[in-house]
Amino acid sequence: MTDFTKILDKAKELETKMKESQEKIKNIKAEGTSGSNLVKVTLNGESEMLKVNLSDEVMKEEKVVIEDLILAAHNNAKSELKAKTSEEISKSTSEFGIPGFKWPL
Repeated sequence: MTDFTKILDKAKELETKMKESQEKIKNIKAEGTSGSNLVKVTLNGESEMLKVNLSDEVMKEEKVVIEDLILAAHNNAKSELKAKTSEEISKSTSEFGIPGFKWPL
C-alpha cells in the first residue's frame, strides 16, 4: 500500500510542477529575426505574435521580399520558443526521471 501512495504522491507532485511550468511558459517571449535584423518578430509562450518590427530599410524592398522576411523571422522566433519551452519542461520533469519529455506544441 505504501508504494501505491508514493506513486500517487509523485503523480500529484508532477501535476503541480507541470502546471507551474505551463504558467512560466505563458510568460516566455521569443524573438526571431531575419534579413540581418531588418525584420523582428516577437512571440509569447502560446505562439501568439506580440510584435512585428520592420526597419525603415526593409520598407524599400518589394512586397514579396518583405513577406518572405516576415515568415523567416516568425519561423526563427518559433524555433527559439520551442527551445525555451523544452528547456522549461526539462527543468520540471528531470527529477521525475522522464527523459526526453516533449511539450505538445
